[in-house]
Amino acid sequence: MTISRRQLARFGMLAAASPLLGELTAGGAQAATLAEIKSKGTMVVATEDNFRPFEYIENGQPKGLDHALLALLRKEAPFRIQQQIIPWTGLLPGVTSGKYDAAVTAAVITPERVRNLDFTMPIAEDTQYYAVRVNETGIKTVADLSGKTVGVQAGGASYEALGALRALLAKTGGKLGLVKQYTSFPEAYQDLAEGRIDYVVNGVVNLTSLVRDHPDRFRLGQAVAPTAYVAWAVAKGNTSLLDYLDNFLASVRKNGQLYQLQTKWLGTTFEDMPDTPTVK
Repeated sequence: MTISRRQLARFGMLAAASPLLGELTAGGAQAATLAEIKSKGTMVVATEDNFRPFEYIENGQPKGLDHALLALLRKEAPFRIQQQIIPWTGLLPGVTSGKYDAAVTAAVITPERVRNLDFTMPIAEDTQYYAVRVNETGIKTVADLSGKTVGVQAGGASYEALGALRALLAKTGGKLGLVKQYTSFPEAYQDLAEGRIDYVVNGVVNLTSLVRDHPDRFRLGQAVAPTAYVAWAVAKGNTSLLDYLDNFLASVRKNGQLYQLQTKWLGTTFEDMPDTPTVK
């Protein structure tokens, strides 16, 4: 089965070109404390460009849960929020280096990432699962993934989850097969649809959205790693900005806006999330 670029664009698998991409001028702003942000009047944030349903571009417009939350934050922030919508690979390193003040993105909280970043309270659960082609008959459980070729995002939580998957496979005498890394998940989904890989590992929310949009092409499998959550991030030690963002997220939890937006964009709610990151 072949999916053309035109079909992928229609399916929403390829982000449309957007004038919002590259909104910042060359050089950008340096990461700053909350006091410094208030003094200069601007906070610089980065958002991923192709991570449906959390954040993506459709018909030139940003959509998804993170964009909706950012719109609420803009309404109450006493400073301008300057946003850059960029590919995933440069996002978290940009926050670590100080290019961006915060990552307004659905970043999975992992042991590796907390070494260099501080995370807000979670905005959703997104445990890593696998997905296969809908007509795949040889993969029914995690054990059946042994020796099969998997697609993951380079530098993403799906790649980090392979350690947990390797341990699960070992319990049944299996082993992890060939790993193919992709810049973005739509590329992996295309290769899965065309039979170049056997399964994709990604967060359950993302894969549920994929299957809901393309039930004739993909099927959701089982969890391949422990329960995980996604959150926004700031540079390690930027406590004042972290507290500011946490207070905002706590307020939209309390007034129910977060759960309304989860329902709209994710198709479910996560009302029992912890109020602090689950990985220290």
